[in-house]
Amino acid sequence: MTTPRTSIPKKPIEYQRPGLMLALTPVVLTLLVLGVQLFYFGDFTPHIPLAIGLAITALVGVKLGFRWKQIEEGIFHVIHVSLPSVSVLICVGMIIGVWIASGTVPTLIYYGLTLLSPAIFLAAAMLLCSIVSLALGTSWGTVGTVGLALMGIGAGFDIPMYWTAGAVVSGAFFGDKVSPLSDTTNLAPAVTGTDVFSHIKNMMPTTVPAMLIAFVIYLVAGFTMIDDATASFERIDAITAALQQNFTISAWLLLPAVLVIALAVKRMPPIPSLFAGVLAGAVTAMIVQGVGVHDVLTYANSGYSIETGVAAIDSLLNRGGIQSMMWTISLVLIALGFGGALEKTGCLQAIISAIMTKVSTFKGLQTSAVLTSVSTNLVAGDPYLSIALPGRMYAPTYRGMGYSTLNLSRAIEEGGTLISPLIPWNAGGAFVISALALGIADGNVENLLYIPLAFACWLSPVIGLIYAQTGLFSPKATEEERQLWEEQGEAIATDLGAAGEAVDVATATPRTSG
Repeated sequence: MTTPRTSIPKKPIEYQRPGLMLALTPVVLTLLVLGVQLFYFGDFTPHIPLAIGLAITALVGVKLGFRWKQIEEGIFHVIHVSLPSVSVLICVGMIIGVWIASGTVPTLIYYGLTLLSPAIFLAAAMLLCSIVSLALGTSWGTVGTVGLALMGIGAGFDIPMYWTAGAVVSGAFFGDKVSPLSDTTNLAPAVTGTDVFSHIKNMMPTTVPAMLIAFVIYLVAGFTMIDDATASFERIDAITAALQQNFTISAWLLLPAVLVIALAVKRMPPIPSLFAGVLAGAVTAMIVQGVGVHDVLTYANSGYSIETGVAAIDSLLNRGGIQSMMWTISLVLIALGFGGALEKTGCLQAIISAIMTKVSTFKGLQTSAVLTSVSTNLVAGDPYLSIALPGRMYAPTYRGMGYSTLNLSRAIEEGGTLISPLIPWNAGGAFVISALALGIADGNVENLLYIPLAFACWLSPVIGLIYAQTGLFSPKATEEERQLWEEQGEAIATDLGAAGEAVDVATATPRTSG
């Protein structure tokens, strides 16, 4: 008779929480390396600096007692969460190549040049992107399709690329911010314990003024830079003629775009909706434009290629395909890995906790939440992490102060979603630069001016900060909300010093502060 073995429970892996200086070390060193790469060498490829930052963070994690396997799990967890966005990038790459071949993008450009007034183009571009993004629920899908066509129209009107890009980004990310179909619009209320429609309603006090101000600026800029009397119609005629010579132009060719919007309105998931747009574009290209099956597959993978003899058309239409997105996808994956390592090792939490111990008023709390989301976007390069992490960390303190977490969901949405496209090495910024063919890596650094010209994106959080200082549109928690907190067992910080402990972000057991 054998003696049964008794299982010995595994001892929890112990690790140290980083102190503030240690937590700041990988962040500061990464920004220094990034600064040298971008500004000293003049090389806009932030991939290696971010990879170095990931390695530095891993070394900090080892010092704190983490094993590489744990750090690796943190890295791949964040990458896994954001894989749907990478899938969207792949679909958008295919759509760009196939919709150019089908004539959908050329038709949009043609009608835009013939129907739109040059003076109102920027304002109209912002509104169009807003409507499409609101319907699709994806800023990236809007930028890569309608946004690309608008870049061609802007080129035809001889409007600087950075002005058009600013208007496109303003409209596309506005729609993403308030669309109930958007992933980030659903993520922000989810991590703060509110519902999506209350969240959208609470964003209107900042969103509406920001969009109105941006609209007026684009309108004034349009009439200042160009008007119907001085527009270069010879250039416009040359572009429209080249489009007619190389493509069949018809309103029917807009059906692939209409199909994608219709599927989005019916609340179909974004990836199947976008892929349906790829298939519709492929069929249209073969039937209407006479493109062969192999050519369609090539355009979906490697992008469209044509020589019209008009430089503005060739530079715009020779793009798309999955491979065109690989620079952006590789940057996104490295940035996500860096952000995941910072989160797993507790570095981001230590920094946020240090900030929260200095906050004693609502205005300070709201300002900190916005700036923390912006900073996480800046450092980690990931809009999802910039929403999820501050949302989890700050929510107990809002409850402890008696303020509705709708204030927090608005703060992290604006600091996360809207600031993402304004940071070139962020996932959002990298995609905008690639999809709109701004050519920053090729030395066209002046096109980074789209960042300050995307007025709606940065005006919205600025207005939100003004509200925080004045107390306007800053709701207190209702009795119903307080009751819901109790029913759901939500964490409520009774003092600010403990706020940083309200969320345990690592799976291992802490011992002492490092």
